[in-house]
Amino acid sequence: MSPVASLRGSLFKLKHLASRFSSLYLSALPLPRSPLRPFSPFHHFSATLHFSNKARERHYLGPMVARISISSESCFHDSSLSPYLSVRIRCPKDVADMLSEALLCFGASSTSIDEPDSCESIDETCISSIFIECKDVKTCISSAADSIGLKEMLNYEVISEQCDWVKKMQESFHPVKVKEGLWIIPEWTTPPDVQAINIILNPGLAFGTGDHPTTKLCLLLLHSLIKGGEIFLDYGTGSGILCIAALKLGAALSVGVDIDPQAIASACQNAALNSMGPEKMQLCLFPSKTTFHSTNGTAFGDVSDGKGFIAEREKYDIVIANILLNPLLELANHIAGYAKPGAVVGITGFLSEQLPQIELRYSQFLESISMTEMDGWVCLSGKKKMSMGATDVI
Repeated sequence: MSPVASLRGSLFKLKHLASRFSSLYLSALPLPRSPLRPFSPFHHFSATLHFSNKARERHYLGPMVARISISSESCFHDSSLSPYLSVRIRCPKDVADMLSEALLCFGASSTSIDEPDSCESIDETCISSIFIECKDVKTCISSAADSIGLKEMLNYEVISEQCDWVKKMQESFHPVKVKEGLWIIPEWTTPPDVQAINIILNPGLAFGTGDHPTTKLCLLLLHSLIKGGEIFLDYGTGSGILCIAALKLGAALSVGVDIDPQAIASACQNAALNSMGPEKMQLCLFPSKTTFHSTNGTAFGDVSDGKGFIAEREKYDIVIANILLNPLLELANHIAGYAKPGAVVGITGFLSEQLPQIELRYSQFLESISMTEMDGWVCLSGKKKMSMGATDVI
């Protein structure tokens, strides 16, 4: 049993995962914040995916997953065209970050913490959130608050019945320079440096615009690790940004897994935007019964049953999981189990003050551990111990 996550902040990772998180310990996601990172949203294509189980609210990732196939038909509801609710939530300042991430896990499509003077009380702040209209906002907020230990119902107000989510996203999402020669480019803009490695992105309703510190830390880790020919696993793929980056940096194969259909739909489109076919980039949704389609006719092939696809042990040269703290702790053996002995495992989606818990947990599986930090978020990486046998990841 091993889950995956998707969706985070800026427009974060992990939708109704928290309800699964609490029961399934899931990330996603970014949600993966899910950083909220561990949370996010936006895309323009319909999709359909085939598989053997349904679980966007996060379930343990087992052997029954499905590969994504992209074709010219359209049979998946595009939520980027759905009505959205803009909701403003008042909460204690000291829990704003955690609540933002939890909201993404329990159904918010995006969250942002308002300026300090936006609330009347000096001890409170406000979180602006976007929800798909069909969501039960009160239940989402209550569940998110309860998941971080807040028992009282938080005050909130619905600001507007609808908003042009695509327009708002495009206004806020600009080219991101990860480092010299590596850029994240919105599909509606022109790359500032055409000679650079440019990852073209339309994140859709999935975590991973490239702007959140945890995503940047993962991209920098990939940049330092990939020499050419590696097999890479993105555990909680979100928009697919890490899978695409790995391939453009020289990896032979990228595999992205998520439990959020929105994330997989977004990742499918982004794969097509970057001319990544199924022979290079494989996407898995766990679990469900849908078949994804993109608008440009790019086909990934029809694989309706992905049994065993993500269940392979010790297959990957690099494994990265950018999900939530609790799933990272609970699923450490599962995450490490996908890596070959001696392979690098990267873990992020947690804050610097949470590092001791992560380091203690992952030191059982990894050696030569190192950390990088950005804006209070940390990425831990290390090599899987050679003495470890195959870890049961199911």
